[in-house]
Amino acid sequence: MPVEHYENFPVASFLLPRRLVPAVEAIYAFARSADDIADEGEASAPERLAALAHYAHALDAIGRGETPPEPMLARLSSVVTEFRLPLAPLHDLLSAFRQDVVTTGYADYATLLDYCRRSANPVGRLMLALYDAVDERNLRDSDAICTALQLINFWQDVAIDLAKGRIYLPLEDLERHGVSAADLAASPASPAWRALMRFEVDRARALMLGGAPLARRLPGRVGWELRLIVQGGLRILDAIERADYDVFRRRPTLAGTDWLAVLWGALRM
Repeated sequence: MPVEHYENFPVASFLLPRRLVPAVEAIYAFARSADDIADEGEASAPERLAALAHYAHALDAIGRGETPPEPMLARLSSVVTEFRLPLAPLHDLLSAFRQDVVTTGYADYATLLDYCRRSANPVGRLMLALYDAVDERNLRDSDAICTALQLINFWQDVAIDLAKGRIYLPLEDLERHGVSAADLAASPASPAWRALMRFEVDRARALMLGGAPLARRLPGRVGWELRLIVQGGLRILDAIERADYDVFRRRPTLAGTDWLAVLWGALRM
């Protein structure tokens, strides 16, 4: 199952129980399709919002026990019924994608976290529902891991997002560290930029470590999958640090040796 496009879908398919594969594929297809509506192609903003509204209406129909005519949405309807999945996380995803159409920056960390609550956390909540592992503590730690993954992706992709006209770094953080939007456009590698990124990396790492106990609580495959996810996210943060926070000349990614470190870190957890 390809999961490289929708980065907020943390699923290592080789660890996924076969009985859950159709459900995860259906949820992923919905999320990827809606994400593409918001981000890809040449459609105008009103056209994108109208298409996303159609998806929201389809979710409402699923909630009424109806089956939408589109095959992708029909598969989602079947999965929602079979696993008694909540529709609120799917609506939250659509809310975040609508925001992507009209929003290019975030004034403060709280506003960014609210976006992550809707763009990333729903995926973890749906996975917990599939594994029948929903409780208050698991939801809290899952939210922390998913938000951390979203932030890590933002810090990886500062240059890519800037080219799309978006700045996910909180504007209050830029101001506090003396980095302007013009500095970002010039691809800075200044002491001020490094201090800013060090602050953001530390904040994302703290979130990830705060949610990491979930990977030790969940049994079997899902626990091991989550260990790999946590360690992969932490390793990306290490890569940003190794690059001295210069994410403009080269996007920090995981190389072959990094995956050995991820596996070792997962085993040590």
